[in-house]
Amino acid sequence: MEFFVYHRDRVGSLALRQALLEDHWSYMDGFAAELIARGPVFEADGESLRGSVHIAELPDPAAAWAFACEEPGYQAGAYRDVMVRRWRNELGRTMWDFAGGLTGEDRYLVLGLGPEAGARYAVPAEREELLAFGPLLSDDGETWLGTAALVRAPDAEAARGVLGAGPWAQVEVYPWECGGRR
Repeated sequence: MEFFVYHRDRVGSLALRQALLEDHWSYMDGFAAELIARGPVFEADGESLRGSVHIAELPDPAAAWAFACEEPGYQAGAYRDVMVRRWRNELGRTMWDFAGGLTGEDRYLVLGLGPEAGARYAVPAEREELLAFGPLLSDDGETWLGTAALVRAPDAEAARGVLGAGPWAQVEVYPWECGGRR
């Protein structure tokens, strides 16, 4: 099973996150084989940290919650909350397989929350700028709740376009970087 894990920073936690960076990376290194994508999320200014995204293949929801809650920054109180959702890897690859490389042009986290449980989503026909793309699902994996994508784009508006016009209750777009030392 694949899971989307999004730790959102607590205000004023930057120093704590920096102090725990090596612990965080070491923890994530233990999941290297399971990771589909990972990296820090920034505020619109592209510099201030907002949180951290990890997409991983794990055995079940309990393992996903353990992965999220045993992370050193979470344990130390660096995050205000964490979102853990089932996810499906519509691209069938990891961010390390992205033909565009891991550095260079701007990259974004795009979250589209569905207007109602069970609505439909569409996978973009053009996929060459996608590092990761998939639905956010209910715990049983049956109900679509939204979509999460990691995309290379020239700006936030272009990144938002990956979701299409479809009905969205809310769309969030934040600068994101490929993370880790893998």
